[in-house]
Amino acid sequence: MSLQSKSSAKTFSNKIKIALQYAMPKHAISRLVGKLAAAKMGWLTTKLIDVFIKAYNINMSEAKLKSADDFETFNDFFTRELEEGARTIDQNDDTLCYPVDGAISQQGDIIEGKLIQAKGFDYSLTSLLGGDARTAAPFQEGKFSCIYLAPKDYHRIHMPMAATLREMIYVPGELFSVNPLTANNVPDLFARNERVVTIFDTDHGALAMVLVGATIVASIETTWAGTITPPAGKDIFRWQYPAAGIDAITFKKGDEMGRFKLGSTVVSIFAPNMIEFAPDAEPETVTRLGELYASLTKENDE
Repeated sequence: MSLQSKSSAKTFSNKIKIALQYAMPKHAISRLVGKLAAAKMGWLTTKLIDVFIKAYNINMSEAKLKSADDFETFNDFFTRELEEGARTIDQNDDTLCYPVDGAISQQGDIIEGKLIQAKGFDYSLTSLLGGDARTAAPFQEGKFSCIYLAPKDYHRIHMPMAATLREMIYVPGELFSVNPLTANNVPDLFARNERVVTIFDTDHGALAMVLVGATIVASIETTWAGTITPPAGKDIFRWQYPAAGIDAITFKKGDEMGRFKLGSTVVSIFAPNMIEFAPDAEPETVTRLGELYASLTKENDE
């Protein structure tokens, strides 16, 4: 087969994959997979985990529990804790650290309320954050970074900097896959998928972290509220949190803030003049929790 024929076959195959995503009952499939992933099935669970480890070449030496039979459910394995010392959190007060293991999909400036999804596609900041212009206002003309978590990655999400939680928003939506193929072919992907939006105050400006659901993502959880989805709903829900006092929910840089049961994407959004991304942080860069992500700007320090 010629190179041209192979390319045409691949293009046709990709079109079929995208068409199937539009057609299939994504919520029903995802919730079914979620129930199976949460089930205690003994030897069958152990076998599935073993197959997954081999298929994705997962490094279990850095996990706290290292053997497939250490986990009662597939979800326990997928959200596995790392052993102490497996990641080092950058402790410089003037920097931010990567919040997850993954790979940068896109990042850059928010221009006229738009974020880049892929070549030829952008999407609305306001829509991503739940449709309220007041929520989006602190981030207009700021910066964003979208990190994709592959199945092999560590799936707990940590804070890139110290912050205080101010608001959480559940936004219902679709459950398209969020892999690179889909990001390059489905318009408004991250603003149309189900997601949990978290808004924080920091000493240097507003920070948002958007946990985006995807096909067969069985659950999105936060450390302060537990499981947010499922169940899925048709309405947007908002939770407000105190800015100070004994009831305030605060995080240090590197603290765990949430987790995915099966893989997805995190979109981090920063207020204007707040940060500059590290020179080696660019699309397709592999990210590792705790390593240098960005620096606070000089304007911010003044």
